[in-house]
Amino acid sequence: MAVRVRFAPSPTGALHIGGVRTALYNYLFARQQGGTFILRIEDTDQGRYVPGAEDYIIEALKWVGLVPDEGVGFGGNDGPYRQSDRKEIYQKYAHDLVARGHAYYAFDTPIELEERRQAEEHFTYNHLTRDGLNNGLVLEHAVVQQRISQGDPFVVRLKVMPGRSIIIQDLIRGEVVFESSELDDKVLLKADGMPTYHLANIVDDHLMRITHVIRGEEWLPSTAHHVLLYEGFGWQDTMPKFSHLPLIMKPVGNGKLSKRDGAKFGMPVFPLSWKGETEDDSFEGFREAGFLPEAVVNFLALLGWHPGGDQEIFSREELIKSFSIEHIGKSGARFDYEKAKSFNQKYIHAKDNVSLASMVRPIAAAKGYQVSDEYLSKAVGLMKERVTFLQDFVETGYYLFEPVKTYDEETLQKRWNGDIPSVFAELTRKVATFEHFNAPALEESVKLFIQEKQLKPGDILPLLRIALAGTMKGPAVFEMAELLGREETVTRLKALQSGR
Repeated sequence: MAVRVRFAPSPTGALHIGGVRTALYNYLFARQQGGTFILRIEDTDQGRYVPGAEDYIIEALKWVGLVPDEGVGFGGNDGPYRQSDRKEIYQKYAHDLVARGHAYYAFDTPIELEERRQAEEHFTYNHLTRDGLNNGLVLEHAVVQQRISQGDPFVVRLKVMPGRSIIIQDLIRGEVVFESSELDDKVLLKADGMPTYHLANIVDDHLMRITHVIRGEEWLPSTAHHVLLYEGFGWQDTMPKFSHLPLIMKPVGNGKLSKRDGAKFGMPVFPLSWKGETEDDSFEGFREAGFLPEAVVNFLALLGWHPGGDQEIFSREELIKSFSIEHIGKSGARFDYEKAKSFNQKYIHAKDNVSLASMVRPIAAAKGYQVSDEYLSKAVGLMKERVTFLQDFVETGYYLFEPVKTYDEETLQKRWNGDIPSVFAELTRKVATFEHFNAPALEESVKLFIQEKQLKPGDILPLLRIALAGTMKGPAVFEMAELLGREETVTRLKALQSGR
């Protein structure tokens, strides 16, 4: 059977970076197996629906290059792919499950259930309590039908029978066993006619012919109920293979990575920025923090998976070729933001200048820097070994786009003394008249001047660098001068002298 996997997020807010990792593993597995990657939006819980979240999910997947073959916004033959558009389908299957004897109608009101919870601290709707409640297992069949026909509110609950072990063969965790006596009778169809996650998930996976379910380990307990549903519908032979991913852990301390950790540790934990109703619900994304999508994909791929060996940098093609579910670990993976930054540095360094320039262009424009494509390509070429984020090109390297704002005064105090000011002034006059103004010619002429003055390169070159960039950490001084051009270079050399 052809491999078919799905990424099925809920549009309840910004997509957490852990969700992107889940999508990535599904994508890699599908591509490696020559299968199909599906995006399904699970929005049955309308009370938690957040406007804009669905568009955010789609934009995030596109940014990291995980483009679905089918799904919301991408078409396909098994739609609708948004669960709120499949309400009638779920209702049919819910009633069918009741007819099969694996589910039942329950008429308990929210008030009645709350009273029961108040009376019993650990109340659970299950095989021990259901006979004393208001449901179709207690009421006469005729009474049940009458109440339904007269419009009484009801839910459909899964009928979990005690006394059996539910065995799940997980491709990551091996054999996992749940005892049915410890499971509750989950609501499958709510009083408003909408399904819960449990019913919709199983029906959709069956109808969309999903062969493998790759999702977070937090969903593992739910899988026991899902096995019972597959059995109840008689779909055991089409039940997908399950793989439950390890958690992504906080950078330090215990517990899984949460959206609040972004603010706490000063790092993004979402693919894209999200503007919530309050400042506490607004977050910066990896994209807006200046990450390349390829670096994010590489970083996320290694959060819980590695094929072995020392290789860390993987192209997308290499990830697809190397990926296997069996190499996903069972234990949580630490979210190492310094490692993410290191990946980004390496990817920026390896990127060609023209592509980088196109990414930096909108950032430069937002700063008011209007330069030619050629100039910008050369500027990013000079800076790309010295930056971590895309913003650094115009923030750390601002001096390639506007005059120097501040100088390295500590270095100037050490070197701007004796005859150096007059020598530097003479050099400035010569620079204005050099016949050739390119990096090799400039280097040759300046070094010859230094030699004629019986000075050392360290007496002059640091001052040239500070005059052009304000810092000793700038790019190669002669390449920088060539980029800035003769007029701007001379202006900056004079500006340094005038401030002494």
